[in-house]
Amino acid sequence: MKAIILAGGLGTRLSEETSVKPKPMVEIGGRPILWHVMKIYAAHGVTDFVICCGYKGYVIKEYFANYALHNSDMTIDLSSGEMVFHRRWAEPWRVTLVDTGEESMTGGRLLRTADHVRDEKEFFFTYGDGLGDVDITASLAFHREHGRQATLTAAYPPGRFGALGIHDKVVTNFEEKPKGDGSMINGGFFVLSPKVIERIADDLTVWEQEPLRGLASDGELMAFEHRGFWQPMDTLRDKHMLESLWASGKAPWKVWA
Repeated sequence: MKAIILAGGLGTRLSEETSVKPKPMVEIGGRPILWHVMKIYAAHGVTDFVICCGYKGYVIKEYFANYALHNSDMTIDLSSGEMVFHRRWAEPWRVTLVDTGEESMTGGRLLRTADHVRDEKEFFFTYGDGLGDVDITASLAFHREHGRQATLTAAYPPGRFGALGIHDKVVTNFEEKPKGDGSMINGGFFVLSPKVIERIADDLTVWEQEPLRGLASDGELMAFEHRGFWQPMDTLRDKHMLESLWASGKAPWKVWA
């Protein structure tokens, strides 16, 4: 199966990093967050990726074009330009990089990759800036069992601030970073039938609006509930939190050996 990953957005809320690179190329532990997302899928046997490039897409293309170069021992003969690789370490991945336009919306980007999945029974689809210990294998089994057109992974939004209970100016309760009001939200990590692409009109279609709403109203959208770790990287604060988790050696999304 193939996994399509959105990697073309501007990432304006992370402008400290995204002024020089697309958001999915912002690094966590010395590796782009996009690499971490791909490693999550690869841990479940998914190694065929389609990357939706847009803003500064050449950075993503150059990264994968030089992947083996950056992960190998080598000798370079400067006079002849000959390069000899002594030890290669590279992921056994097949990566297709598609220019989906700088101004395209999320649905438009998926539409532009349609030819790569049109003949598939189903495919994965997710965002290039969200991490979680999602059971990809179980989500696929769930999707195949219910037989509808689309499955989204429902996750709890991460809490950002401590909540206070106050009565007559006295703090009666404090909860550190509660997870919203208990409602689950769209956490990405979709499993989709190619039929959903028919619901996308053009480049300006936002996947999270007409297509998902239409699927929901038609009874074709199911939720795979994920109650473990899930965290998008929307701000510099999020990046620093993910960095600290990785540095601790206990990153919850590291589901690979």
